[in-house]
Amino acid sequence: MEALERYGGITWFRLGDRDLATHLYRTQRLCEGADLATVTAEIARAWDVAVKLLPVTNDRLRTMVTIVDEGEVSFQDYFVRRRHAVAVRSVRFDGEGSARAAPGVLEALADAAVVVIAPSNPIVSIGPLLAVSGIRSTVAARRDRNVAVSPIVAGQALKGPADRLLAELGHEPSALGIARLYRELAATLVIDEADRDLADAIEAEGVRCIVAPTVMHTPEVATALARTVLDAAT
Repeated sequence: MEALERYGGITWFRLGDRDLATHLYRTQRLCEGADLATVTAEIARAWDVAVKLLPVTNDRLRTMVTIVDEGEVSFQDYFVRRRHAVAVRSVRFDGEGSARAAPGVLEALADAAVVVIAPSNPIVSIGPLLAVSGIRSTVAARRDRNVAVSPIVAGQALKGPADRLLAELGHEPSALGIARLYRELAATLVIDEADRDLADAIEAEGVRCIVAPTVMHTPEVATALARTVLDAAT
C-alpha cells in the first residue's frame, strides 16, 4: 500500500500482502483461461481447506449500488471507499438473468441434507447468489429442508449495514423482516434470544421459529449454533 501511494495509485481498498497475493494469483489464472471454480479449488488446496468450496457462478456478476443523490457505484466503492455511510436507493446485480450456476452447484443444493442460509446481509451477500439462474428455484423447491439464521438481532446488524440497507430498500430491519424475505426459501428461521417476542409473528408468516443464542462470541457458541441449525432440519 505504501508503494502504491508513492506511485499515486488507488489505495482506498486496503489489503494486506496475503490478500494481494491471492488476488494477483486469481487474476493471473483467470487471464490464462481458468474458470473461477478451478481457481477457487486451487486456492483452497494451497491453504489446506478440507471442505469443498463452490463459487455460485463462473460468469460475470457484479453488485451495483445506487446511492441517493450520487448515482450508481460498485459495491466495493459503496462498502469500502464510502464505508457504507451513505443512503442507498436501489441495488441491482449486473449479470442477473445471464449468469449461470457453476458446475455442481445446483446438484449440491438439491442433494444436501440441509441448506443453511447464513446470517449474512440478505441484500448484498445472499442476494447475488439468488440472482444466478436456477439458484432461487432450486432452493425454494427444497424449502422444508432449509434453515435460515437471522442476521438482525434486536433490530440491528451485528456488523455492516444490513439493518440500514433493509430499511432504505423498504424492508423491516428485524428478525420478522428476515422471515418475510426468506419465507419462500426456508421453512425454519433461527433467531436470537433477544428477539424471542417476535417468534409468534414469525410463525404467523408460515415460518417455523427457533430461538437460540446466535451471537457467536466464542467457538463454543458457534458450535452450539451449528448443532441447533442442523438439528432444526431433521
